[in-house]
Amino acid sequence: MSTAAVLFTRDLRVHDHPALSEALAGADAVAGLFVLDDTILAGAFAAPNRVAFMLDCLRDLRASLERRGSALAIRRGDVVEEAIAFARHCRADRLLVSADVSAYARRREVRLAQACDEAGVGLSVVPGVTVVDPGELAPTGGDHYRVFTPYWRRWRAAGWRPMHRAPRRLAMPSRLRLGRLPALQELVDRRPAPRLPRGGETAARARAQRWIGSGLAGYGDQLAADATSRLSPYLHFGCISPLELARRAGDRPGAEEFVRQLCWRDFFHQLLAANPGLPYHDLRPRGTAWNRDDQVLAAWKEGTTGVPIVDAGMRQLLREGWMPNRARLVAASFLVHDLGVDWRLGARHFFEHLVDGDLANNAGNWQWVAGTAANPRPNRVLSPAAQARRFDPDGAYVRRHVPELTRA
Repeated sequence: MSTAAVLFTRDLRVHDHPALSEALAGADAVAGLFVLDDTILAGAFAAPNRVAFMLDCLRDLRASLERRGSALAIRRGDVVEEAIAFARHCRADRLLVSADVSAYARRREVRLAQACDEAGVGLSVVPGVTVVDPGELAPTGGDHYRVFTPYWRRWRAAGWRPMHRAPRRLAMPSRLRLGRLPALQELVDRRPAPRLPRGGETAARARAQRWIGSGLAGYGDQLAADATSRLSPYLHFGCISPLELARRAGDRPGAEEFVRQLCWRDFFHQLLAANPGLPYHDLRPRGTAWNRDDQVLAAWKEGTTGVPIVDAGMRQLLREGWMPNRARLVAASFLVHDLGVDWRLGARHFFEHLVDGDLANNAGNWQWVAGTAANPRPNRVLSPAAQARRFDPDGAYVRRHVPELTRA
């Protein structure tokens, strides 16, 4: 009996999972693995909000695989070493993993290829994290896009891959040692935000079903209406396929702007794939002299700047581990352009708290705001007063998150 091992990373679902589908098509039994990566758990990537959400995702994925006759094994350590040991343990002749774009993920893929070659295990790195593979689109005379609008035109016209059905049944190798999913406090030493959403594919699909049916038509940036999908944490952990969301949105009212945001996600992924230093270095340096006032930065982080719409967004971030994209852009513009603080410090704070903290999206958006990458108008400033008038005209969003203004 042939066996394939699927290494899950940030693709924690069974619907429209190309690597899982390819494994099922080529093997009699499929064994799933997730490795709690000690390198990631020791660094800034292991923010409590994301780790708590990830554990929900893993519990849900394990249950989903078990209902189909398989299972999800959990290991902790070095991903490559654990993946090879697992392939040997379940006698897999093939290992499949979804392709990713960060410098760390790319190095992991190179190491996996070398280790699989040495172990005599076939390796397949399968696209599936984005709608369009990051290397698929390129402008004439270049290897990637640096401006969104021409990318959007090409992306819309591109031929998207077919969707993959969730498997009905999976056979599991015998005598598979599954391992234990640890508690949150075993992985991080701080508590998550008090109002985190529940993670996992089940929650993702239920939210997508409700929102596409009743919320998509009102999609937009109005802050008080909470008119965004709130699907970004599920997209980051791959609990739902971005391709499925784009296809399900179709041509319904509100769909074009929503699908455009999925394209922005793909755009930033291809930007990071071509520029691994994007989270740390200006793509287009501007020689800015930054303000290094720690008190100014602390007030921004705590939502005590005295600028209501900025403070509302920052307090929502601390309470929920999330904030609408419009609030992110306004808060980021205020930090960079009004307070003169280095965008990297703001990006680091967002990354520490955002449950959907995504290296490509976070760095791409911050550099867009700072005018150091992807923004054709690098001196653009988002006035907090103008943004509040336009996107929170009656102040409901501000009052929700800055309650002392209601009592004043």
